[in-house]
Amino acid sequence: MGIGRLLIAIGILLVAAGVLLTVGGRLPLRLGRLPGDIYVQGKNSSFYFPLTTCILLSVLLSLVLWILRRLG
Repeated sequence: MGIGRLLIAIGILLVAAGVLLTVGGRLPLRLGRLPGDIYVQGKNSSFYFPLTTCILLSVLLSLVLWILRRLG
């Protein structure tokens, strides 16, 4: 039963990620362009580090894994 629940959870996560990517362009705050993301542009180069996006995704993934651990 454990592997079945894991496969179902992975499937749900993949569907959620697909929906987020599909409708993500229509959201007012785009993932990867949140306030707090670092973007520096020079003459011939640019540097982009999505700091806020990384923190947000880390918190969400930690929450999902915590919930899955509690259910299993």
